[in-house]
Amino acid sequence: MMKRRNTRHRAFDPDPDAPDRCCDMHGCDQPAGYRAPRSRDALNKYFWFCLEHVREYNSRWDYYRGMSPGQIEAHIRADASWDRPSWKLGQGSAARAFSEDDVIDPLDLLKGAAKARARSRTRRQQDEDRRADAPPALRYPLGVLDLGWPVSMEELKTRYKLLARQHHPDANGGDRKAEERFKGINIAYTTVRAHLVATSGREDVARSA
Repeated sequence: MMKRRNTRHRAFDPDPDAPDRCCDMHGCDQPAGYRAPRSRDALNKYFWFCLEHVREYNSRWDYYRGMSPGQIEAHIRADASWDRPSWKLGQGSAARAFSEDDVIDPLDLLKGAAKARARSRTRRQQDEDRRADAPPALRYPLGVLDLGWPVSMEELKTRYKLLARQHHPDANGGDRKAEERFKGINIAYTTVRAHLVATSGREDVARSA
């Protein structure tokens, strides 16, 4: 029975691509069957040694020789990202948040969430268009409250209660940003309410005149 020949190289077998020449170690006349990089900056250029001298060369090889600790750390960090540029979390081209609007959902597996957000954006755009007709002093407060114009006192109070519950510091673990947002909501509410009260008073006077 004919045995199949094993063509795999054993560990320590000479490199089949080794040049037909003697070892590069000075004074050695053994065949050069093993390669080793010439330097850190020339990893694709090789010395060719015999087995004894390639072991000796490799035992002394230090890739980071001559580099400062800072250079070594920077090199390791670059290797960890395959020498590709990287950014801190939330920066760079990957910073754009995932949006369900980018997902094709013919079976409505997201339960209409994308459609609901689209309706919300449409409503906000309509409110912005309506705010253009508001008195200049009210446009920013109305924007803070996400209200259009004209607005009734009932709409104003309903919106204020919703935003107050959402941004109250107690509901956000004392978060400073939520606290600042809550203060802005209170100022905006007070401004718009004062205008509505004053306008209502003038209208009552005009009707009674």
